[in-house]
Parts: sequence; structure tokens; C-alpha cells
Amino acid sequence: MKHIGIVACSAEGAALCYRSLCREALTSVGKNDHPRITLDSIPMARWLPAFDAGDNAGLARIMLESARLLATAGADFAICPDNSAHVAWKELEAATPIPWLHIARVLGAEAQERGFRRVGVLGTRFTMSGSLYHDALGALGIEALIPQAADAATVDRIIFAELVDGIFNDASRAAYRDVIVRLAERGCDAVALACTEIPLLVGPADSPLPTLDSTRLLAKAALREALA
Repeated sequence: MKHIGIVACSAEGAALCYRSLCREALTSVGKNDHPRITLDSIPMARWLPAFDAGDNAGLARIMLESARLLATAGADFAICPDNSAHVAWKELEAATPIPWLHIARVLGAEAQERGFRRVGVLGTRFTMSGSLYHDALGALGIEALIPQAADAATVDRIIFAELVDGIFNDASRAAYRDVIVRLAERGCDAVALACTEIPLLVGPADSPLPTLDSTRLLAKAALREALA
């Protein structure tokens, strides 16, 4: 089995991805067994100035710092359970010492397999305002739709004020449900939980649309790659 490297940004999202990998391996590999996994966690406080400045080169430097450490530890490939970090994909790909799986492409493949045509995208302001999912889904003939401005601000606020700190409450869950309802009214046939903490708040039973869980989809894709 290939050695998996995880580049962590937020603790909550990275922990969910790691745990999902290990749980998925129970049936794919065996009880108490999974591929070797090395996780490197550079504090999110170091990432945020680059996010806020739109500094993709700075984001790539942080990701490459982790990638080099993981490569030295023996990782065969890397994943990053942080959607927004993938805005620096071009700069990252040019210098990485090991291959990566791209979280938005993984989610897009699932959306295509399930036949979705217009997907609402929930994530940080960096993910929603950028071209990450428009590009990844658009390449597959799937339209990506983001919430209206007020709803997008609500989604982003809850992520940074609550979810990244492990705070999950019913009021925020209800607020997300309302956002998803309005995406459905605009013709979306699925919703991408395109922030790795959102699945900790919103599950399939909480959503009026089918969900595409970027965190667990990335974990499953990493396990498939490790077993290939």
C-alpha cells in the first residue's frame, strides 16, 4: 500500500479526513489496518495572511513546506483536506516533490457519476468567490452555483467563527439548511460541502439537496490511490 501524506490546515477538517480514511479502510483493507498515513499540521494562523492577501505563491510555499516534509517521511502522494488551499494549485504543482490528489476534481468526479448538472457550492469566501469549483465542475459540463451575497457571508462567517474551532450548533445548521433551500430554488440538484468542516455540521439528513461531502470523498479517493 502507498504511504499517504496529509497536509493539514484546520484541525477539524484534517481530523475528519484522517478518521474517515481509517474507517473506510475497515472494509477495503481489514480490521485495525490501513495504509501508512503521515499528517503535517502547519497552524492555520500561518495560512490566513496569505489567504486574506490573495497570495497564491505564499499559500503554495506553505503547502510545499509540508509536502517536502511528507516526502522525506516516505509519503508517496499528498492530499490537503482544505478546499480553499487549492486556489494555489498551479504554483504548487510546478514545484511539488510528490503527486497530489485535487479535492475539487475528486468531488467533480462524484458529481458526474451521480448525474448532477447544477451544483451549489458552500465553502469559505475564498472558495466561493474564486474559480476553483467553476473550473473543476465546468470541465465536466456541470454548472457551479454559489449562494447570493448575504447567504455566502453567513456560510463564511459560521466556518471561521464556529466550525474551525469545533463549535457546532442547531442555529447554524438551520441557517445552512435555509441557504441550501435557496440554492435548490435556483435550480441546483446537489450541494457541494466544499469546506472540510461543513460535513461536521450538515449531514445528508440535514440537507434538502443531495450532498457531496468533499472531506469524505477525498479520504475515499486517497484510499483508492493507496491501494492501486
